[in-house]
Amino acid sequence: MADAPDAAVDHPVTPRDPLRIVEPLARWLDAVPAAAVGIVLVGLALAAYWLPGHDRLFNHFVWQADAFLHGRAMLDWPVEPSAAGPGNAYFQDVYPVRDATGQTIGALLPFPPLPAVILMPFVALWGLATDHRLVSVWFGALDVGIAWWALGKLAVSRRIRLATTVFFAFGTVFWYAAQLGTTWFFAHVVAVTFALLAVGVVLGGDAAADEEVDDLPSVRSIGGSVSAVLRAPASLIDRRQLVAGLLFGLACTARLTVAFGAPFFLFVGSGGSWLRRGASAALGAAIPLALLLGYNVATTGHVFHPGYEYQYRLEASGYASLNYHPAWSIEDARYLPQNLEILFLSTPAVMPDPLPTVFGTPGDPACTEPGATRDVFDPTCPIAMPQAVGMSILLTSPAYLLLLPALRGGRSRLVAGAFLAVVVIGLVNLMHFSQGWVQFGYRFSNDFVPFALPLVAVGMARRNGVGLLGVALIGVSMLVNAWGVIWGNILGW
Repeated sequence: MADAPDAAVDHPVTPRDPLRIVEPLARWLDAVPAAAVGIVLVGLALAAYWLPGHDRLFNHFVWQADAFLHGRAMLDWPVEPSAAGPGNAYFQDVYPVRDATGQTIGALLPFPPLPAVILMPFVALWGLATDHRLVSVWFGALDVGIAWWALGKLAVSRRIRLATTVFFAFGTVFWYAAQLGTTWFFAHVVAVTFALLAVGVVLGGDAAADEEVDDLPSVRSIGGSVSAVLRAPASLIDRRQLVAGLLFGLACTARLTVAFGAPFFLFVGSGGSWLRRGASAALGAAIPLALLLGYNVATTGHVFHPGYEYQYRLEASGYASLNYHPAWSIEDARYLPQNLEILFLSTPAVMPDPLPTVFGTPGDPACTEPGATRDVFDPTCPIAMPQAVGMSILLTSPAYLLLLPALRGGRSRLVAGAFLAVVVIGLVNLMHFSQGWVQFGYRFSNDFVPFALPLVAVGMARRNGVGLLGVALIGVSMLVNAWGVIWGNILGW
């Protein structure tokens, strides 16, 4: 779908409008081929994601990929570093495997295996020395290009499409995740790849997704749809929606909680009815999800990996300062109040003295020497620094507020499906005992960002374009995330 005409949906520039100075540039942008813009965005993301950081120790998926290449699921663990190669004895997020005598003979990763599968070709070439951060940077930049492509399926202007893509690339914690590339963050990057592909496929097959339509499930429509399916079962499957479901299912095999974005595919996509959309997507998603469950059974004897519960018990008793409760479940509604506070209210440490604690170690006294002065990026005496437990999404990415106008107005399947996906994914994550510590911002927001981006774009379109407010919110989001990326690398997070 081509970008919508700007005159209909974008910001009307007046003689006194501050945006008038960029109007010639905006009109030039409208004339540039979309593919060229996408290539530039990928290039900018590649540079931004690579420059700030350096390698980290946590490369669980490299070891998992190496194990797969040797025909097994179990990692060699614990391995001490030596002249023969790197070690992994410092890994904590593993599920130890013991023999009949109780001797540790290796470990399993509790995480879904798709990121390791992605790394297999690289590990086949470079072994355990594979630069997992470099792979993350490349995939992160690719995700920016996919976002640009997917948003091009919406009936919004080129300027809105560009603004939303720039917000995703540099104004959300996806930047932090992609440039870091450690185990947990690389899983987010891979999940976003396939989730964005799925979103783009369904948007491309549903030109009326954001129109006011009466295609929502009702008792009458359910009865009619079931009757039609009984008469012709093969008519239930739509090929495009099947492919979208397959891509969505693959995303879930990188980050399990992405699975709760399933309502999006019930409301949006090709197929002509909610039942056909949903059934086709469900069938596609069932293939990789069934493989994941089979993998769990084959490697652990359980449908759901016991490594998650093992890690919960280990961390709940080991990090008392994070207010974990061993008597509660790994997913428990009682965690909602404290986790909602992290999502919406957590702030940076402003004028900290002593510095905040990390990994249970008391912070160092700061700014106590005579003549000491505070600086923006001084780790011993900062003006402000991120909290390792996380920071409010409203502070790190205030441009998410641009989606609010999308929630007003008529009945849109796109808005309904995307909003439900964001809310359900967010709710499940908020009930999880951990919220992504150690991190900048709120990394679990990467699970729902593929579904939130269409809402941001539609929200801007419904307020007649990007506008000065949009430019300001996206600009602030970019500055805050640049600040967080720099701090994360200074602190070695």
